[in-house]
Amino acid sequence: TLFPYTTLFRSHALVALEILDGPFRRAAALLDEVGPEKGDEILAGLGHVLVDRAVHEEGGDPRRPRLLRLSALCGGPHDHRRRRLRRGRFVIDLGPLWLTLHLAAVTTALLLVLGTPLAWWLATTRSRARPFVEAITALPLVLPPTVLGFYLLILLSPNSTLGGAWVSMTGETLTFSFTGLVVASIVYSLPFMVQPLQAAFERVGPMPMEAAASLRASRLDAFLTVAVPLSARGFLTACVLTFAHTIGEFGVVLMIGGNIPGETRVISIAIYEQVETLNYGDAHILSAGMLVFSFLVLALVYAFNRPRVIG
Repeated sequence: TLFPYTTLFRSHALVALEILDGPFRRAAALLDEVGPEKGDEILAGLGHVLVDRAVHEEGGDPRRPRLLRLSALCGGPHDHRRRRLRRGRFVIDLGPLWLTLHLAAVTTALLLVLGTPLAWWLATTRSRARPFVEAITALPLVLPPTVLGFYLLILLSPNSTLGGAWVSMTGETLTFSFTGLVVASIVYSLPFMVQPLQAAFERVGPMPMEAAASLRASRLDAFLTVAVPLSARGFLTACVLTFAHTIGEFGVVLMIGGNIPGETRVISIAIYEQVETLNYGDAHILSAGMLVFSFLVLALVYAFNRPRVIG
């Protein structure tokens, strides 16, 4: 219920300004479902976007009563002049960057724990269920992010079994939270961890494991001392690709987390916000950083996986 309203306000700033009282109060009523504090944070982020665009498109003063009224309704004063000064000095808010790195690191670590046994099972099993499990694992590669985000939004909402249980245990919602972003990122980046590991385990083959078993090594011991070292390249590739893919997420994190500063505003959302508010200078800097990072990641993966020719 929340996402269409947030998209409406972000995409139609001047219309929202013209009909200020009705839509924002209706949105506030809807956002009460996620709690007053979370609702205030979401409206505050939307209000900053609206004020920025209104100032730019109308050529107005951010101190005008109309814009101050909007800013106050959406979560407090909006210091538009400070943001322009920061752009003039080429200073970019690093909050989204650190939040993105944190999200990518947590997602990669959790997927390494969850994806390794799944990849090993897929590489060694002869079960008839293997093709179906592989298909489910690879679904995020072919599904549009909006489709995946929509179903995750339903699954994690406070009205669902999972979301309701989480609210009962923690008092917080999974939607519009960093925890929800982690859950969504784990699902969305799953194939980038599992598929390289599965390929690496398949290259190991059964013979090294049989040799370890003949020396009375347990299955866990053989896995840790034989399979894992022989699959070192696969582990590095999987971790690097998962980390990089999580950093580049947009559609899923926008639908699950929205644009809450300090909690869900990752770097891809920050770029989108800069474009929405016509701050192309900041958008260029952030986008160029992402472009260089993506190129270096791919160059590292290809260089490390390059076949070694002996002799």
